[in-house]
Amino acid sequence: MTKKVALLFAGQGAQTVGMGKDLAEQYPTARDLFRRADEVLGRKLSKIAWNGPIEELTKTSNCQPALYVHGFACLAVLRELAGNFPIGGAAGLSLGEMTAHAAADTFDFANGLKLVQRRGELMDEACAATSGAMAAMIGADENAVRALAADADVDVANINAPGQIVISGEKTKVEIAVGLAKEHGIRRATLLNVAGAYHSRLMESAYEKLGAALLHVPVHSPRFPVISNVTGAEAVTPIEIRRTLQDQVTGTVRWVDCMERLVALGCNLFVELGPGGVLAGLVKRTCKDADAVSVSDAESVRNCAERIDG
Repeated sequence: MTKKVALLFAGQGAQTVGMGKDLAEQYPTARDLFRRADEVLGRKLSKIAWNGPIEELTKTSNCQPALYVHGFACLAVLRELAGNFPIGGAAGLSLGEMTAHAAADTFDFANGLKLVQRRGELMDEACAATSGAMAAMIGADENAVRALAADADVDVANINAPGQIVISGEKTKVEIAVGLAKEHGIRRATLLNVAGAYHSRLMESAYEKLGAALLHVPVHSPRFPVISNVTGAEAVTPIEIRRTLQDQVTGTVRWVDCMERLVALGCNLFVELGPGGVLAGLVKRTCKDADAVSVSDAESVRNCAERIDG
C-alpha cells in the first residue's frame, strides 16, 4: 500500500532540554535552521533549547519558538533522507498548527517564527494578567464535560482523544470543576502544571493582539491540506487561515476531529515531529488502525525515513 503521510507537529508541553541538538550536530540542514532562528530572533534560542535550564525553556516565549524550530528541523532532515514523499495533510496541536502552516509554505520560516514568538509573548502577558488553570478530564464523553464546564463556568480547551478532554478557566472555578467531576460521571480529574488558562476566554487579550499581528504577515494558500484546530477541517484561503489561527487562542482544540479528517483524506502513516511521542499516542487512541511514528532526534528521523522509503 502506498504511504500517504500526515505530518503532526507538537504543542507546548512537549519541550525537553536538548531538543534538536543531535540533529544539528549530525545534519547541516538542521544546524542552519537553528542558526537562522537565532538571527531572526536576535537571541540564542538554540542555547536555551539545547542547554536549558528547563525553567527557562518552559517559558511560553521560549518554548513556542523552540518547538516551532525543532519541528521544522525534524521535517527538513526527514525530507532530505526520504526524498519528496507525498504529504496527504498536516495538523499541529495548538502552537504546532503554526509549524504545520510553515511546513506547507503558508508563510515562510522567518515570518512564521516571528509570529510564533509574538504569540508566545502575548500568551505570557495574558497568563500574568489572570489567575488561570487547566485540568484533564479522563474517562468522560464530551457532553458530560461540557455540562460540567457550564456548571463551573469554565471552557472546554482540548478534545485530545476519546475520554481525554481538558478544561480551562479561572483557577478557583477549575478547582471547583475538579471537585464536581465524579458527580458528572467523569472517572478522574487532574489539575495540569501549566502557567495559565490556554484556549479559554482568559486569553482574550492575546486573541485581540494576535489578530492584529496576523494582518502583517504575508499568508498564502497551503501546498497541502492543513487542518484547523478549531474547525477540524482544512483552512485554505488567507482570510480563513488568519481567522482560524486567531480563534484557536481562545477556542477549543478539536484534535479528535483533526485526526479523523486526516484519515478521511487518505492518510495512513502519521508522523509526529517534536519531542515526547504524545501525538502518536493520541492518534492510536482515536484511529485504531492508524500507523503512527514519532520523530524527535537523529535516530528516530533515520528510522522514519526507512519506513517511508520502504
